[in-house]
Amino acid sequence: MIITVKKEAPQQEIDKLIQGFEKRGLQVTLIHGDNYNVFGLVGDTAGLDDKTIRANPFVEEVTRIAAPYKKANRLFHPQDSIIDVAGIKIGGNEKIVVIGGPCSIEGANETLEIAEAVKDAGADMLRGGAYKPRTSPYAFQGMGTEGVLAMVEARKQTGLPIVSELMSADKLDEFVEYVDLIQIGARNMQNFDLLKAVGKVNKPVLLKRGLANTIEEWIMAAEYIMSEGNQNVIFCERGIRTFEKYTRNTLDLSVVPIIKEKTHLPIIIDPSHATGDWKLIESMSLAAIAAGADGLIIEVHNNPECAWSDGAQSLKPERFAEVIRKGKAIAQVIGRDM
Repeated sequence: MIITVKKEAPQQEIDKLIQGFEKRGLQVTLIHGDNYNVFGLVGDTAGLDDKTIRANPFVEEVTRIAAPYKKANRLFHPQDSIIDVAGIKIGGNEKIVVIGGPCSIEGANETLEIAEAVKDAGADMLRGGAYKPRTSPYAFQGMGTEGVLAMVEARKQTGLPIVSELMSADKLDEFVEYVDLIQIGARNMQNFDLLKAVGKVNKPVLLKRGLANTIEEWIMAAEYIMSEGNQNVIFCERGIRTFEKYTRNTLDLSVVPIIKEKTHLPIIIDPSHATGDWKLIESMSLAAIAAGADGLIIEVHNNPECAWSDGAQSLKPERFAEVIRKGKAIAQVIGRDM
């Protein structure tokens, strides 16, 4: 970190700044210039708040040389992390993983029927929402524990690991016991208490990007989880909110190479929530594979017209199978399996 201090800063103010940085274990190098004095800080500056430093009237500028995230940073972890979800490896040059299932769990029989269909199509895991964050308080909020147990039963019958969204820390014990991959949804990406809570358990976490969050904010959310001890984080791009209204959100596929450059963690793509339109899912899925994504999470329903939520962005099982068939061909081109 480099801090530029105004030339007229009193020596006692400069000494105070230096002492404060040294108390944090940082090495301080002071360079005197004609118009400014410059501090060079060496050490772990992640705990320093740029805005607090800038609040000093004698500080002109604060510049970070390294990113504020350390645990997720590829600089400190050059090898790709491979996350194990109930025996399924995600990341590195491993097989591209496909997760399929309904937006909302609607009952044990329906869940099992869809689980069998997505498995037959070639899916590796089953997704389903038991607790649902909805824009309207009057919309269906999910079946809760009953929904989680319906997925557990489907896992027993099909062998597919299950993925579901955790809404609040008070349900964490339930998810640790029953769910294989805990999803943190877009609306909770900066729910820091929830991030800290899942950081304290030994379960893989699927971290979705917030509706209007920058890539650095997203990585910093992962850093919250990892700083508590849980290194098993998988990013999930699900589209961000822009001025465009044709699609539900704007799918940012550029994040795939960016995340892989900046971090060592795997990334999967959610074309369902990104587009909001089943007709766009195939092309966006194939594009995601070509971009280097480590997996896809796609909403699948055997009767989308009657789905309790997000039917318009759900594929029927036969179309889901077609996406996987074509995806295998794209994966082969780039030297990966699917």
